[in-house]
This record gives sequence, structure tokens and C-alpha cells, in this order.
Amino acid sequence: METGFWKKLPRPILAMAPMANVTDAAFRRQFAECSGAALGKFVFWTEFVSVEGLLSKGRGQLMADLRFGGDEHPIVAQIFGSKPEQFEKVAAELAGMGFDGIDINMGCPDAGVEKSGAGAALIKNPKLAKEIIRAAKSGAGKLPVSVKTRLGYAKPEIETWIPALLEEKLAALIIHLRTRKEMSDAPAHWELMPRIVELRNRISPETLILGNGDVNSPEEARSRISEAGADGMMVGRGLFGNPWFFSGTTPTVREKLKRMVAHTELFEKMFKSNKTKTEGKLKNFEVMKKHFKAYCTGFDGAKELRIRLMETEHAEEARKIAEEFIGTLR
Repeated sequence: METGFWKKLPRPILAMAPMANVTDAAFRRQFAECSGAALGKFVFWTEFVSVEGLLSKGRGQLMADLRFGGDEHPIVAQIFGSKPEQFEKVAAELAGMGFDGIDINMGCPDAGVEKSGAGAALIKNPKLAKEIIRAAKSGAGKLPVSVKTRLGYAKPEIETWIPALLEEKLAALIIHLRTRKEMSDAPAHWELMPRIVELRNRISPETLILGNGDVNSPEEARSRISEAGADGMMVGRGLFGNPWFFSGTTPTVREKLKRMVAHTELFEKMFKSNKTKTEGKLKNFEVMKKHFKAYCTGFDGAKELRIRLMETEHAEEARKIAEEFIGTLR
């Protein structure tokens, strides 16, 4: 078992959840710049990328999803697919790109992803899931391989699905504590985590266990981790609009809005055009609007500011509106 950076991290381990059209290079850059002394003590994650796509003629459109900065370490590349031979090839390529680890998505509920036999569909096919893990580990060489999944498909399957994964001696197993059927609509089942830890202790003691679901602050994360006996926590929605999450600092309204502007301008710079054959995947400016909602909350005038920002079409327009609002702050 290759453990790589995982064994060197301080406990409890905190990680950024991979989220499509969220955890792109522009988003992660904000966390790198706002983390201070916490930098290097939490794990960055890329958006998930198709192994089939990376091996196709259209791979250039996906390369922007694998771009990362020099201070974004440790960083894990997340990939998805359903063909073991493709995982071996892509893992070998990722190993040469400077990533610190590789993660396999076995929990995405997207209908298109599942139709191809990938993501959450693998919960119903443990045999194929195990073959994929072995292939990825073969290609990854010394890079540690982890899996992010869910408790089960229609119901929790921790006595069958979780052991099947643990048998493959993963460096880490990250579990979104809901089933595929529950999506994100039900409370996360943290009460089941102690049993998962027991299974880990029996089947693969060296595998790290991280939980995921319903955590909005570092304090809450550490409390959940301690109560469950897990090694760490992966945080998703709690990161929106809060690049200071891992540093534990609380920004002023002025700082939040200035960071929002910097995020917006970097996003536009990185993803506005597709000038090369290997990088520059286009991302619509609409992607930024979910971030506007997150940055603009919890202060007087936030709703009105949000409404104006939601009508913008480019970074310069958003900057002018934000600066106008900042000028009214005392």
C-alpha cells in the first residue's frame, strides 16, 4: 500500500471536497491565498475528470480541470470512469504531472455518469470497482490511491460495499455519509461512522477513513471526527464563499467582497478563452454566480447586492458593482 502524503498530515485531516464546476483552479487559488499557516495541512482536490475523455481526441478540453498552482499541495486528482485499462493509463499520466495522489469517484449520482457505469453505479458492481482500483494502483506507481463513495445505493450497505473497498488496501477511503438515493436531501448518517471505523480496523488498519456531509466549520468538523473515531473530514458546501475556512479566521464584509472580486477576475482570466490545444476549457461566466450567492450573505444589503451581481456578464461589471457597495461600508 502506497500511503504517500497521507501519513504525514496532521490529525485530524481536513480536505476539500471535489465539486463539479466549483473546485476549479480559480476556486482553489483563493484557498491557497487565504490559508496562511494552514497551507500544507489540508488536502486540495480537483474537479472530477473522465478517464475516457482524457484518452480521447477531446482531452485538451479537460486539461484545464487538472491545472494547479505550485502552492496547492498536497493535491489529489479525482477521476471517474468504468474501464480498468483506462484507469491504469490515466493514473500513469497523472503520476507524471506532479499530483500528490489519485482519487477514484465511486459516488457521483449524475445520470449521465451512472449510465456509463461510473460514479455511484459502481456501488452496484463491486467486482468492477475492485478491478478499477487495482488498475489505478498499477498505473499510479508510488502515488497513493483513494476512493470517494457513498454508504450504499438505495440503502446503507456498510457490511458489504465498504468491506469490498477496504479489501483493496486503499490509502484513504472517503465516505459521503448518505446513499445514492438520498442524494444530499437527508441528514448525513454520522451515527454509522463508528461501525465503518471498526470494519477498517479489522480489514485494512492502514487505510485512513474520512467522513463527508453536513459540516460548516472547522470546529464542527473536529467534533464530528472525534465522536466518530475517524481520521478526518472532507468538507464540501461549507467551503462556499469562505476561502478562510481552513485558517479558521473570520473575514470582514470588505475582505469577503474584495476576495469575491479577485476570484471572479481570476476565473474569467483562466477560463474565458480556449487559445491552446492542450488547455483552456471554456467555463461559462454563469458558473461564478453560485459563488456570488455564497460570498454575499449575512450582512446588511447582501440581498440587493446579490441581485445586481446575478445580472452581470463579466468580471469588470461585477467589480464595479462590488466596489460601489464597498464604498458604502463604514
